[in-house]
Amino acid sequence: GIKCGGVLSAPSGNFSSPNFPGLYPYETECTWLIVVAEGSSVLLSFSHFELEYHDTCAYDYLQVYNGAARDRGNLLGTFCGHSPPPPFSSAWHVMAVIFRSDRHVAKHGFAAAYRKDACGGQLTGLSGDIASPRYPESYPNDAECRWRIGGAGGGPLTLVFTDFQVEGSQGCSFDYVALFDGPTAAAPNLGRYCGSSRPPRIVSSSPHLLILFKSDFNIGGRGFKAHFYSVGECQEVFTTIKGNFSSPHYPNFYPNNLKCQWSIQLPPGYRIKVFFLDMEMEGRSSLTGSCDYDHLAAFDGGTENGSLVGQWCGWDSLAPITSRSNQLLLVLHTDRNTAKRGFSIAYVGVVPMNVSCTRTDFHIQIPVQSLAQLERSRIYLGNPSCAAQVVGGNFRIHTRFDTCGTESQKRNSTAVIVSTLYVDFSVGDQEDIHQYELQCEPKRKEASVTLIAGPDPARLSQAENLLEAQQQEGEVTVGHDTKSQDTSDIVFISICILAGLLMVIAVVGLVLL
Repeated sequence: GIKCGGVLSAPSGNFSSPNFPGLYPYETECTWLIVVAEGSSVLLSFSHFELEYHDTCAYDYLQVYNGAARDRGNLLGTFCGHSPPPPFSSAWHVMAVIFRSDRHVAKHGFAAAYRKDACGGQLTGLSGDIASPRYPESYPNDAECRWRIGGAGGGPLTLVFTDFQVEGSQGCSFDYVALFDGPTAAAPNLGRYCGSSRPPRIVSSSPHLLILFKSDFNIGGRGFKAHFYSVGECQEVFTTIKGNFSSPHYPNFYPNNLKCQWSIQLPPGYRIKVFFLDMEMEGRSSLTGSCDYDHLAAFDGGTENGSLVGQWCGWDSLAPITSRSNQLLLVLHTDRNTAKRGFSIAYVGVVPMNVSCTRTDFHIQIPVQSLAQLERSRIYLGNPSCAAQVVGGNFRIHTRFDTCGTESQKRNSTAVIVSTLYVDFSVGDQEDIHQYELQCEPKRKEASVTLIAGPDPARLSQAENLLEAQQQEGEVTVGHDTKSQDTSDIVFISICILAGLLMVIAVVGLVLL
């Protein structure tokens, strides 16, 4: 029968737990939805806080949401005990607060105040956007805004300005944007900027960054817009031959309002094969059938201007993808609601190679520049005694079917020759050997290559045949009837002709006798 909660739409106000400052009632749940003018943010602070304590806040608790309640991706925090929550600034004009008590142990509760903030605030997400007041219209005179960014990822922060037009002056003494490597203006200064030239990309040395914007009494401009992200969980660059990464907080729900990027950059000649180990994201739009909400996209070439390899959402069970170049960019976008578990991904760099076969031999050729860090003894067929030779700018292996661990098998009623190519990337005690199965059908002189050990054999339930995709994308070429290499055919034909001549001579001799 306790009435509590409601919609708070005034520019500022106060609210508290039921019966405050007395003890709050048992088995109560209250929801306050704070809504201020669109384009503004909500500043929330607590002057008193005392709830029943539990190490995971499983009994009595208070939750603060960045936007509408009950969406775990919007959750800014869950609090209990005697330590008050920190001040919060919403990412947009809506904030929700939920208070819940169980049937045991009551305390005095909390008292909170909120106000509309035209600019500035405390930003705690892994990524987000900020803009000057009224952007893209001219900002007001005599403005002073402070954005304090506390990196939720615990790593350094990167700030990128996408637009910038502020009144220019010598030494930026009139209107300006100042950046500080910490939560206050006492932290090291990272620069003061004005005019129409965009500031450079800024990287903090700590998980905190202060952005100060000031304007004087006259002459304005369009202002600025910038994007920040936490380096690490939300922004990574991979240069190793194989690796793994996942959405922020995986396997727990990812945050809302994110833009995260993972860039894979391998040596020239490589292609990148990506395996989707797990994916659960917000589903497709019921109106368009497209991934209009949360989605993961992949771009060939390393930038969002590159060709789109694919875009995914929902609960799809996805087949692996392969890049057309040695660089691939994956971008995660999440909107303001409906978060899910996210995704887990493994990738492996596919060694560029040319494989062909005859009726008696395997021929393998790999550009040296693709494996420049490896000695030739690290590349071998079957066993280390069949190591590659360096010929020109290539590692080459030319071996007969009766050597190097090659064996004959029958697959789908077809006789094939099978062997294993090893590429050893091991460093010190860390073993890292990629294995490719080579298969030849001698009658047709057709070769195929299959990755049988790469990113993590325990997590990849089956080998992925690389040749089909690679032949289309120019990664691996397979020689068919290569006259320059297939000397066995010439020998075979010569023997057949000689045998035919001997038979003719024998028949003529018998006739004459």
